[in-house]
Amino acid sequence: MEQIIEKIKGKAGFIIDMDGVIYHGNKLLPGVTEFLSWLETSEKKYLFLTNASQRTPKELHEKLKRLGINVGEEHFYTSALATASFLASQKPNGSAFIIGDAGLIHAMYSAGYTTNNVNPDYVVVGDTSGYNFEKIEQAVNLVLKGARLIGTNPDISGPIENGITPSVKALIAPIEIASGKKAYFVGKPNPLMMRIALKRLGVKREDAIVIGDRMDTDIRCGLESEIDTLLVLSGITSQEDIDKFPYRPQYVLNGIVDLI
Repeated sequence: MEQIIEKIKGKAGFIIDMDGVIYHGNKLLPGVTEFLSWLETSEKKYLFLTNASQRTPKELHEKLKRLGINVGEEHFYTSALATASFLASQKPNGSAFIIGDAGLIHAMYSAGYTTNNVNPDYVVVGDTSGYNFEKIEQAVNLVLKGARLIGTNPDISGPIENGITPSVKALIAPIEIASGKKAYFVGKPNPLMMRIALKRLGVKREDAIVIGDRMDTDIRCGLESEIDTLLVLSGITSQEDIDKFPYRPQYVLNGIVDLI
């Protein structure tokens, strides 16, 4: 066990998921404060890479601050930012009909996109609690008229304090079924996210490690990008779940607390 922990701590760059790794809802998980202090004092490079698209990096910074941790905005990267960046590279200064919260709307505006509910280039769906039948109906008809369907991430659900909440794959499903068109998902496990993370950290993939709580996104994404992976069992995946997948993480720990 000690050897494993030394190997993990020997990495130069840490790509860390948030929900289920750092916190559950508004509850900080054990060992996180100490781990972050260690990252800072050891001068490690780290990036919080989240598939959640509701919040801007500033809001994520504020959320951690409320939980007693002060981390600069530059340490956060979301599937909303990755989606905006991807669309800006595909069709610069395009327009989109957006179903999502502030994090996604802000990212799209910052990338030069405008909102459009008449003839947009894209229909973009992110995590949101402001989801209703009218928006689904509008999205279906815009997709049928030729708008391309994009999901910020392919998560079906996410952990919250009292259970789970539906995520983008669940929210976009009615639009896919009714329009007969399949969505393209930008967030993890799309390797695009990992490539952006490595660029931002300025480290080579062999010097990095992905820490996450989901086999289907974090671990798969790391494996497909040839980056070492650490699965923590403090989130959505249990020890029994690991065998349900045809691949395995390099390392498994109970939580961030094991690294302290």
